[in-house]
Amino acid sequence: MFEEIINFELETVFRLLLAIALGALIGFERELKHRPAGLRTHMLVSLGATVFTIISLSFDIEPSRIAAGIVTGIGFLGAGSIIAHKGHIRGITSAATLWVVAGIGLSIGVGQYIIAITSSLLVFAILQLGRIENRYDVDEKKM
Repeated sequence: MFEEIINFELETVFRLLLAIALGALIGFERELKHRPAGLRTHMLVSLGATVFTIISLSFDIEPSRIAAGIVTGIGFLGAGSIIAHKGHIRGITSAATLWVVAGIGLSIGVGQYIIAITSSLLVFAILQLGRIENRYDVDEKKM
């Protein structure tokens, strides 16, 4: 029994550290671009989603209700990162990354590490497409 507790605790610590690391991967990219939600925010969202998921599973709380609550809560957080100024909207990508990082945290919380790691790498790659977009962006004022 003692060995089972130790194994559970080690796996829990692993999940929490993985959540922080994968949140940091995405948050670091956002931080470099000086976006509204950066490194710490993404790390905290991923960690929080993982914690809530682990707790829901540990105490036999209906996981789908917890997941729905996380998605809703992150929606509000993401909405707060969207800024409209002089006809331009900023922060939509940051809101989307917060949303997907919560999903990554949920994946880690239920032990789906491959989904979490693959998703994180895909999000990072997608964010790199922004560099390509910026390179070929046409200035509307010149048209």
